[in-house]
Amino acid sequence: MSDSGNQGSEQSAAERVRVGEVSALPEGSQTEVQVGGLSVVVVCDGGQYYALRNKCSHQDFPLLGGDVSMGRITCSKHGAKFELGSGKARTLPAVKPVAVYRTLLEEGAVWVESL
Repeated sequence: MSDSGNQGSEQSAAERVRVGEVSALPEGSQTEVQVGGLSVVVVCDGGQYYALRNKCSHQDFPLLGGDVSMGRITCSKHGAKFELGSGKARTLPAVKPVAVYRTLLEEGAVWVESL
């Protein structure tokens, strides 16, 4: 999900974190950043950047490093799959979604913003 960077009204609660240069985050890449003290995994899939809470809703296992295919990331611990765009759990054993974050592309860099 990318955004043109429109911030609309000022939101003091939103934290914005620079992930890195687009050139350093190619297709298939995954990286971790801290947003508001929480671990967030940033994934490049299909030319889009997605950011999700880096914690499987089944047993708090990190999603970073999980297989990414068909717009989903798989938790490598028990195989739960989550939609990259919505965070919705799509396979058991997870039934609860994971939080998603807004991604923005500005001046050749990828940013993550809390919602």
